[in-house]
Amino acid sequence: MFNNKTVLTGVKPTGTPHLGNLVGAIKPVIDMSNEAEKAYIFIADLHALNAVRDSSLVEKWTYEVAATYMALGLDTDKAVLFRQSDVPEIYKLTVFLMNVTSKGLMNRSHAYKAVTAENEANDKHPDDGINMGLYTYPILMAADILLYNTDLVPVGQDQKQHVEMARDIAGSLNNIYGEELLVVPEPVIQKVAAAIPGLDGRKMSKSYDNYVPIFAQQKALKKLIMKIVTDSKRPEDSKDPDESTIYLLYQHFASDTEAQSMRKQFTDGGLGYGDAKKMLFELIDKTMAEPREKYYELLANPQQIEDVLMAGAEKARVVAKETVDRVSKAMLGRSV
Repeated sequence: MFNNKTVLTGVKPTGTPHLGNLVGAIKPVIDMSNEAEKAYIFIADLHALNAVRDSSLVEKWTYEVAATYMALGLDTDKAVLFRQSDVPEIYKLTVFLMNVTSKGLMNRSHAYKAVTAENEANDKHPDDGINMGLYTYPILMAADILLYNTDLVPVGQDQKQHVEMARDIAGSLNNIYGEELLVVPEPVIQKVAAAIPGLDGRKMSKSYDNYVPIFAQQKALKKLIMKIVTDSKRPEDSKDPDESTIYLLYQHFASDTEAQSMRKQFTDGGLGYGDAKKMLFELIDKTMAEPREKYYELLANPQQIEDVLMAGAEKARVVAKETVDRVSKAMLGRSV
């Protein structure tokens, strides 16, 4: 599917990556980057500015995201890992795209509509607290995608609209100027992302504070897993593995044989939740031991991360400059 294709994904640095991110996004992206002709993975620090007002946190979380991908085996010689703000062409293309994007399209943005709906529900002005960064968020995201001649964008179902908007914007510009200046991308929906449960059974999320950091140290990891909410069934009772957060997490780290064994023990009865949690802890701890060590080594040497990000930005700019050159010649009659 990804052969001869350019794949792109962005990661917003708004918190420490967790197991839901690992299973639902990070691992699939690393796998895709190994198959794709070209792969771009950017850390969307400009997108984070709406949510994070502390620059030290933006920097901290940027390094954590980069270290996560590197520790988990991303081949940075093949895939381009970079920081969004290190590619100045993103600012140029965003301005160009603003001039071919309708206000009506921005009004339909899920993120914008969600905030206005919440404001109205609380008897506030619909636009209370909304800045232009949030309102024009889809244009910046479209620029992220279109800048690199992206064919495929792996996203969760909740992000599909952004790719559809990028398609609309690219189509608008191509139509106005009568040539295929921008590649029209396709979304690749990562269905597994919505199925990763957190400690309380809801989707694992920083918003719910029910997450397990990917590289939680052994003691903290065990403590978090032991907090997983379960029902009152006894060890000898039959349990539905598909309703168990323990099993739903376990299956993503276990071999087929291990997963089937736990599944059978749940359905047949005889496996208590305490023992199941212990099995889950031991498996995750073992699986993550080596990358966890690498992760903390990288964070202790931020210059190593910085070198990779800057090298990635330099590679990304080669394509970004070509795209902006094409668009600026069509729109302004000259390169900028």
